[in-house]
Amino acid sequence: MHAAARLIYPSSKFDHVTPVLHQLHWLKVREWTDFKLAVLVYKCLHRLAPPYLIDELCRPADLEPRQRRRSASSSSLIVRRSRLSTVGDRAFPVAAARVWNNLPQHVTSPPCLHVFASRLKTHFFSVSFREQF
Repeated sequence: MHAAARLIYPSSKFDHVTPVLHQLHWLKVREWTDFKLAVLVYKCLHRLAPPYLIDELCRPADLEPRQRRRSASSSSLIVRRSRLSTVGDRAFPVAAARVWNNLPQHVTSPPCLHVFASRLKTHFFSVSFREQF
């Protein structure tokens, strides 16, 4: 991704790529992966993803003991416990639930995928480039 940005905006390989990413309005790698995970979670919650992915995510309202709690009405997901912090935390149900639960409410609530993706990219872009510019 950095090489592609340098190809579009000619710069030395020793120059920082962050200003180039900002000009192109591209997300950094970490935010890009979180963006892709959040879009996949949105598709799962709205039944637009394959069933094997939909079955991996669980809301508090889906579990019988948690249906009467206030968390059942929220849009949060249950983060499964993992034994191995190196491999287990990278599993789709764990990583996707953590990314989703860290998003603000106004980002996770739109009715269509297009509006969600737009708000999500704006959110990640502001988080990603807040400290530089």
